[in-house]
Amino acid sequence: MKKFLSLSTLSLLVLPLLAQAQQAFTTPEQASTALHDAIKKQDQQALTSLLGDDWQHFLPPEGVDPAAVARFLRDWDRGHHVEQQGRVAHLNVGSEEWQLPLPIVKTDKGWHFNMQGAADEILTRTIGRNELSAIEAAHAYVAAQQDYFQLNQTYAQKFLSSEGKKDGLYWPVSADEAPSPLGPAFSPEQPEMGYHGYHFRILTAQGAKAEGGEKSYLKAGKMTDGFAMVVWPVTYGETGVATFIVDDEDQIYQADLGEETAKKVEAITAFDPDDGWQVVTQ
Repeated sequence: MKKFLSLSTLSLLVLPLLAQAQQAFTTPEQASTALHDAIKKQDQQALTSLLGDDWQHFLPPEGVDPAAVARFLRDWDRGHHVEQQGRVAHLNVGSEEWQLPLPIVKTDKGWHFNMQGAADEILTRTIGRNELSAIEAAHAYVAAQQDYFQLNQTYAQKFLSSEGKKDGLYWPVSADEAPSPLGPAFSPEQPEMGYHGYHFRILTAQGAKAEGGEKSYLKAGKMTDGFAMVVWPVTYGETGVATFIVDDEDQIYQADLGEETAKKVEAITAFDPDDGWQVVTQ
């Protein structure tokens, strides 16, 4: 089964606009081999010739990750081939055929690496990974609330517990203590960071479109009659596209709320999957 390898794994590139590749080849296989050789030799001049003048601007501060480079070279040695469709080709490496998001395109000058295409593919794959992580996190939230209820006969109304208390889904523990129902990542110290490109907020009510109709989950200040959550991208179109809602039945719905996602999410106060939401089956 083919899988996709992010160039961020190689610590070579991330997003936006990069200069056009300078060197062209007779075949995409030649271009792929040249990339492998440049990475293996850590030849910055060769990489500049292949990928364009600006690629160095997108390295992380610590530089190329040796472990990631070693993985790419190991996978190359295990197997590699170029998959071509018309005038576009991709390099696949390893026994699992990891595909680099670095299109090799044919122009009048020959085959060369398309850096704008790479930026677009990296963005698409980043969004896809983040959305899958958000769905997994929603399932984890449901399980954590169920565990919390077993301990307290009520559901948690916040992610992080107050200092010295266990009134949220996460609290620090010593080595000999059982872990809290949830880790701290759902509520980072810097709210703008999010978790895998997404924000999370607990909902304390459901609307008319939810099973059982409109109701509050709160009774006498305690959330004992259910729970829900809304999950939305930190930056729409960059860290994610879909917004998700999940209820205590572990049913997840998704919707594309568009460029005004953050504003629209502010108005979401209840789990209420109307016709604008689609069921997530995974």
